[in-house]
Amino acid sequence: MTEQLQLRVDPATAASELRLTALASTRLNIDANRIKGIRIIKRSIDARQRNVMINLTLLAYVDEDPSATLFAPEPYDRLPESATAAVVVGAGPAGLFAALRLIQLGIKPIVIERGKDVDSRRIDMARLSREGVVDPDSNYCFGEGGAGAYSDGKLYTRSKKRGDTDRILRIFCQHGAQTDILADAHPHIGTDRLPEVIKAMRHTIERCGGEVRFSTRAEQIITDESGHATGVSTGRGDIRGKVILATGHSARDVYRTLRASGIGMEAKGIAIGVRLEHPQALIDRIRYHSKEGRGKYLPAAEYTMLTRVENRGVYSFCMCPGGFIIPASSEPGLLVVNGMSPSNRGTRWANSGMVVELLPEDVATPEGEDETLRMMLYQEEIERRFFNAGDGTQKAPAQRMTDFVAGRDSDTLPPSSYAPGLYPARVDKLLPDCISRRLRKGFEEMGRKNRGFLTQEATVIGDETRTSAPVRLVRDPSTLQSLTTPGLFPCGEGAGYAGGIVSAAIDGERCAEALAASLQSN
Repeated sequence: MTEQLQLRVDPATAASELRLTALASTRLNIDANRIKGIRIIKRSIDARQRNVMINLTLLAYVDEDPSATLFAPEPYDRLPESATAAVVVGAGPAGLFAALRLIQLGIKPIVIERGKDVDSRRIDMARLSREGVVDPDSNYCFGEGGAGAYSDGKLYTRSKKRGDTDRILRIFCQHGAQTDILADAHPHIGTDRLPEVIKAMRHTIERCGGEVRFSTRAEQIITDESGHATGVSTGRGDIRGKVILATGHSARDVYRTLRASGIGMEAKGIAIGVRLEHPQALIDRIRYHSKEGRGKYLPAAEYTMLTRVENRGVYSFCMCPGGFIIPASSEPGLLVVNGMSPSNRGTRWANSGMVVELLPEDVATPEGEDETLRMMLYQEEIERRFFNAGDGTQKAPAQRMTDFVAGRDSDTLPPSSYAPGLYPARVDKLLPDCISRRLRKGFEEMGRKNRGFLTQEATVIGDETRTSAPVRLVRDPSTLQSLTTPGLFPCGEGAGYAGGIVSAAIDGERCAEALAASLQSN
């Protein structure tokens, strides 16, 4: 017999199977010896009050041993040689999950990726950090796993309407992710573990008869006389089949090519700001209401900020507890930063994107430029401004948080996790004023609500621009095909239909299913 229980306990109890078993026996009014095991299926931290509590949903196995498996693995069978092929452009989460779903639907995925495999990428990213050399095809944004491969590996989304998130988590676990992600309210894999999971997904695709081709850049969508997509041209030859386009939100050359080809798109709202870095110990003390910080049983603390200033959202983005800041430029001559965390979230620093919402009507189109691309051009302009402010490397301009709010120079900077290095600069002036003044008010509000958050120990590092795609590739809401180019399935973050690993994966599966349905209707 299996009994499900809801418990609210202190952190020490939550970490002890013995204590949880005792509580379960009391709650069920049975002898503890009858409980042969427990399994936590949902776990969340409630730090709203001074005494931090853990909310648990657990299964107690009474008079029976716990089942050996947590979930039934998804079946991925070998495709027949006669299977119809489809092209998947991009090996990020949207592309990989699309490919896996295509296999289940009897369609052979041919995944093409401009970047390198997940191991080879490390060399180029290390060179970017050490020498400031940006490879436009292999960096933190491009390559196997996409921008999410070397990130915190966050596996939750604010949207509750995107689809079956549990299914996505199970597939990650099937390919080697730790099973804790099935229970945690804010699951994450970690930048040290996620690459191995991604490789396992690639191996499943290849074992089943699919293909994954690296260093293969999509140059053009091939269309027939009626304007239907029939394949992709690459520097290594043409590949035929319907196309799932999952290139990620930083493939600006792709946006330009698609626009020149007449494929329908529209400007989309984005968010721009900075990375804010604190000592993790300080965030622990603030969030857990304790001078001792998180203690033995609590993880590195997270935080969120969400407010409105002058009718625009100001919010935290991709908060990385126990993490570090990375250079995330995908083109030479530009500077942009991002954050990541290892699985143990064990560094001395906490960082988060702190960004301001911008809508298309907020941004003017530069003279002579395409208005559809104006948000992308705005991103580029800011990234170029931050790069040009420095010495031609990936060193980033930075300012103490208190100085940013006060609008003054920082003579010195706190220690930082950012490997290329920082230099003091007026980040508040490098950013457009409409962003700086909203961030300033957002920081002040966060400081009022969380004593100690607004501090000279924190560093504002610029710039953070790659929060989402600057365009949306318009598609039919039912068929998920491009409105201008049937047979083309715009997908994931890069197409403007997702906002993270999980939502991109869900959209990848949806596009695979839509592609399969289109083949059946033909």
